[in-house]
Amino acid sequence: MANGLQVIYIEDDELVRRASVQSLQLAGFEVSGYASAEAALRAIGSAAASGSIDGDFPGVIVSDIRLPGASGLELLAQCRERAPDVPVILVTGHGDISMAVQAMRDGAYDFIEKPFASERLIETVRRALERRMLVLENLALRRELAGQNAVAPHIIGRSPAIEQVRRLIANVAPTDASVLINGDTGAGKELIARSLHEMSPRRAKPFIAVNCGALPEPMFESEMFGYEPGAFTGAAKRRIGKLEHASGGTLFLDEIESMPLSLQVKLLRVLQDGVLERLGSNQPIRVNCRVIAAAKGDMAEHVAAGIFRQDLLYRLNVVTIALPPLNERREDIVPLFEHFLLDAAVRYGRPAPILTDGQRAALVRRDWPGNVRELRNAADRFVLGIADGLGDAAHGAASDAAPARSLKEQVEQFERAAIAQALEQAGGSVATAADRLQLGKATLYEKIKRYGLSERSEGGKDVEKDGN
Repeated sequence: MANGLQVIYIEDDELVRRASVQSLQLAGFEVSGYASAEAALRAIGSAAASGSIDGDFPGVIVSDIRLPGASGLELLAQCRERAPDVPVILVTGHGDISMAVQAMRDGAYDFIEKPFASERLIETVRRALERRMLVLENLALRRELAGQNAVAPHIIGRSPAIEQVRRLIANVAPTDASVLINGDTGAGKELIARSLHEMSPRRAKPFIAVNCGALPEPMFESEMFGYEPGAFTGAAKRRIGKLEHASGGTLFLDEIESMPLSLQVKLLRVLQDGVLERLGSNQPIRVNCRVIAAAKGDMAEHVAAGIFRQDLLYRLNVVTIALPPLNERREDIVPLFEHFLLDAAVRYGRPAPILTDGQRAALVRRDWPGNVRELRNAADRFVLGIADGLGDAAHGAASDAAPARSLKEQVEQFERAAIAQALEQAGGSVATAADRLQLGKATLYEKIKRYGLSERSEGGKDVEKDGN
């Protein structure tokens, strides 16, 4: 798991400790084994000198309950006090199950009963690390939003197209080359423009964004060039235009294809000469701004149709960055959605949910005609508890051609789904799920085993052990 997260494994039986550490390492985890809780606490976190766990510890702890010195339960208590977000998995003998169940009520992530299969250990640790990674990302995002000092916006994605975009930005951002960003509505063109600005020597100066399609033509010239008092009816005082305001920084012209043809020649002259005149004035004003434009559609077609000047296009597209729609870079959908989940969780003060495999698949299958903007909107609704079809997709739809099932099979399917839903709503607490279902815990454990469900933990995934 190449994400910097660690696993601390505490077990006083050396043979058991070595075997478990080796199993986790073979599964790709970074693991350190210790014979006591005290030895582990001395080795981890910035609070090592005081013998207590650091709340920023980047990983999870797996500990036997019965240890020489401090027990696993005492370790759990310290974690709950000092680092409540660090998952603690307890390993217990058969006689300690009731103790382990109580420990889960007290905040343990999960417990594993001895003897256990290595697959059970690996799966539990994997889920705990997924949760820990999400919590750490959430904390980092909260700090970033609170500080408001990020150098540049994050461009999320791992598709070849996005990798190419990153390379182009890194190459041209330090220069003053004009850039034309081409992409569909909602694809994230302004994010690219802001990245170019924030990674350039102009980052300390203004970034001025103008939506050319949203400005009425009669207002366009005064908004772009500014005006002097008395330049026209209602011009009571001087106004600085967008071009002048952006001097020293970056001017972002979105939907450049919508710019009135009569103003294109005036913009071209400013770009060529670096000089403008406010309306109602003959005084030339020197401006020095980098222009980044964004357009949708084929600009060559606009030129051929006579609605966009070819010489202005040449001036704007010294470098062209093509931003494909989401449905052409589907490998970026889930990482983007998860990033938006974290952002929405911070803004709304809600916990960030962890996606199930079914929900991830549903996200990738969608066409997303509104691109990144639509995806962000869906993430907001998801954090607010409006699944927007993702929950249904996660369970899959029954085929019309499916064979008829017996009453017993239908009852079992309903019971299995009800138990899985109760476990999810209970955040993985079997005791809480049993209360919701009005079942004894022993009965619920038996049904979980019968239906091939795993004991879930908060935000975890419902894993079928039998593969059915």
